[in-house]
Amino acid sequence: MDWENARYLLVEQQIRPWNVLNPVILERILKTRREDFVPQDKKELAFVDVELPLGNGQLMLAPKVEARFLQEIELKTTDKLLVVGAGAAYMVALAAGLCAQVVSIESDAAQAEFTNAQLKAAGIKNARVEVGDALAKHASGPFDAIIATGSFAAIPVALQSQLAPSGRLIAIVGEEPIMYATLVTADASARQVFDYNLPRLQSETVAFDF
Repeated sequence: MDWENARYLLVEQQIRPWNVLNPVILERILKTRREDFVPQDKKELAFVDVELPLGNGQLMLAPKVEARFLQEIELKTTDKLLVVGAGAAYMVALAAGLCAQVVSIESDAAQAEFTNAQLKAAGIKNARVEVGDALAKHASGPFDAIIATGSFAAIPVALQSQLAPSGRLIAIVGEEPIMYATLVTADASARQVFDYNLPRLQSETVAFDF
């Protein structure tokens, strides 16, 4: 496969049509080898517009969703980002080139080890995966930005409370058949930015009701 052409088509046929127009994010996508972050047996599907199963009950998000999350969260070069769910290895890799530090929390130790190996192989030094409860308070916090890779009925208090005073969080919120990517700030204001359905993130807890 011509991976570079496939990456170009990914940007032009999937990412841009989903209103991801930030040139910094588009350039990062063109420079990051998504095919290196998918399971080996699914490498030929690296640029398909679907969530890819990882074999442990988790999903790798569709590339357009990963890109849109990163655009909406508006990362700064000084930001510390928390990504909940290491199945988003590719998004972690993308984000590592957009902010100062990325921490990803994964409950599956084998998946965390695999993702750390992927990041190391890609030469990414400012991102790491830790094993733990997705919604527990983490010593690395507070965070300037948080991205959750699954859905909630509403934003969990345990997650929102880990934001820095000027922080923001994005997650899929709602009930099937209609859920929304919702951007939340540390002062609990919330804004729906696009509609999309994802399975529930494991270990959901008591949540804010917006």
